[in-house]
Amino acid sequence: MPIKVQSDLPVRAILEQENIFVMDETRALNQNIRPLKIGILNLMPLKEDTELQILRSLSNTPLQLDITFITVSSHESKNTAQSHINKFYEPFCEIKKRRFDGLIITGAPVEQMEFEEVDYWDELVEIMDWADAHVTSTFFICWGAQAAMYHFYGLKKRLLPQKLFGLYRHKVENRKEPLVRGFDDEFYAPHSRHTTVDAEEIRACKELTVLAESDEAGVFIAMAEEGRKIFVFGHPEYDRLTLEKEYMRDKNKGLDIQMPKNYFPGDDSNNRPILMWRAHANTLYTNWINYYVYQNTPYEWDDEE
Repeated sequence: MPIKVQSDLPVRAILEQENIFVMDETRALNQNIRPLKIGILNLMPLKEDTELQILRSLSNTPLQLDITFITVSSHESKNTAQSHINKFYEPFCEIKKRRFDGLIITGAPVEQMEFEEVDYWDELVEIMDWADAHVTSTFFICWGAQAAMYHFYGLKKRLLPQKLFGLYRHKVENRKEPLVRGFDDEFYAPHSRHTTVDAEEIRACKELTVLAESDEAGVFIAMAEEGRKIFVFGHPEYDRLTLEKEYMRDKNKGLDIQMPKNYFPGDDSNNRPILMWRAHANTLYTNWINYYVYQNTPYEWDDEE
């Protein structure tokens, strides 16, 4: 799938080495089709890692995607160079009059704080409300999904006694929904979080439909408004070594971190993790783009004046 990004985006070279078709602006302008406008509100601290993971996950549809990376103005990133953000990201205040076919709101390492204590919470609420009128479908990831459930439905997150960390087995429910079309009955997906939203509360909310769930990790995928809102409570976009890097980072800091579950063969961190969630991750993102964005979005958006 041709992903249209700025020609000098650093992760572009990595994507091309993986034989992922990345299109520059010049070639995109010569194609007589309308690309889907996809915004990515990247709240993760290591911006470039998340850029690579999400672009890789979006790379399996034949549709052309025009990617806009979005940042909040009410928070300054401490782990990514400001020059990178200034060059490749647009503040929400500068794009709020535009319309998008799809929007991804990532997780963020603030889950142990109350939502209202997060310095960009008010701006995030504005973005979530703006998306209702300006975006065909929004895809919320991990903390982003928890934040959206709290804002729209009043569902509170709960602190877990121990970090949910590793690969967990999930079962598909509501198989007729196109979002899980092509999924096996059971599949693995990565999780890395300290909080959860209770499955019982999600099921009790009549606006929400659960599509995949784990006995250990809880709800993994839910949706609302016929797919205008998609909630994913894990990190299907993670690459092979993401959990390993998190584990080694915390271990080297002397933190009390357990080994990621079902991740290292033989529970030996010297063994290379087996990548066994990529196919379902790709299917999830492709289904979202196809059935909930492309099939439902207008041919042309008229941006606000």
